[in-house]
Amino acid sequence: MSGGAVDTDPPGSGLALAETLTQAEKYSPYRFFSADDWAQFRADTPLTLDEEEVRRLRSLNDPIDLNEIRRIYLSLSRLLSAHVEASQLLFRQRQAFFNADGTGKTPYIIGIAGSVAVGKSTTARVLKELLARWPSTPKVDLVTTDGFLLSNAVLRREGLMERKGFPESYDVGALLRFLSSIKSGQRNVRAPLYSHMTYDVLPDAFVEVDRPDILIFEGINVLQTRDIPRDGKAVPFVSDFFDFSIYIDADERLIHRWYIERFMRLRQTAFRDPEAFFHKFAKVTEEEALAIAEGLWREINLKNLQDNILPTRPRADLILRKGANHFIEEVALRKI
Repeated sequence: MSGGAVDTDPPGSGLALAETLTQAEKYSPYRFFSADDWAQFRADTPLTLDEEEVRRLRSLNDPIDLNEIRRIYLSLSRLLSAHVEASQLLFRQRQAFFNADGTGKTPYIIGIAGSVAVGKSTTARVLKELLARWPSTPKVDLVTTDGFLLSNAVLRREGLMERKGFPESYDVGALLRFLSSIKSGQRNVRAPLYSHMTYDVLPDAFVEVDRPDILIFEGINVLQTRDIPRDGKAVPFVSDFFDFSIYIDADERLIHRWYIERFMRLRQTAFRDPEAFFHKFAKVTEEEALAIAEGLWREINLKNLQDNILPTRPRADLILRKGANHFIEEVALRKI
């Protein structure tokens, strides 16, 4: 064919696709980093954990190690520490502006969200340890949303046992009152405790949170929103109390695999305890247990992920994207 210009990069070619992705990133609210690029932000941040501590902090089936701490979490703790210091400076300036007495203290609240089996608990525990070991030695507390689930008795009465972990299975009022009390600097605020052994909220069991510098608040649906009333009345969300939010992300197929693997391992460990709520699953055959795990994933956890958890991902300030080996491969940080 003679005459005219030839398009050397037709749609669908590698270069055209790269340009399309570049344009998409240009208009995204996030900046994207590979794990190696993200690791450079740690600079001279010292590693304050050892291998034994990492083993203690990681959840079942989570292979996090010291190298992953260096690659991802040192940079993250440095970033969060900078955010906390900036927030504290702003708080002091506001006190001066309003001529306050300076006795108050507003904790910095970090929310961590993501699916079951994706590694939220490990991330929360590791961050708690790293942040508490910064030179300023801030007081860091960790609370999970499990304790704010409605009791099994209430869930059964309301027909919600099969929707445990869905937004409607939580005592939202208690969640909001707890976070409001924390944010207002109240002393000795109580959070209810949950037992994964009995699969229920522990009656009359609490942990007290006494004005920490940082509170890490972890749960699958902490970024969830609700319908906004047309009359303009204020409707608080749990995430309204967060200063920074993190979403632990992975491909749905990977989370499915991790969930099944964890269930089968628990069948050989925690489920063997006669007091365990799921003790009955330790008695069935491996094939039956696998079928049960697949059913629980398909009918409960997958639906919750698709309908409630994943849609909240764009609300996070930071997204940690995991690969097949459970290690983080990409970091997305919201642009300032």
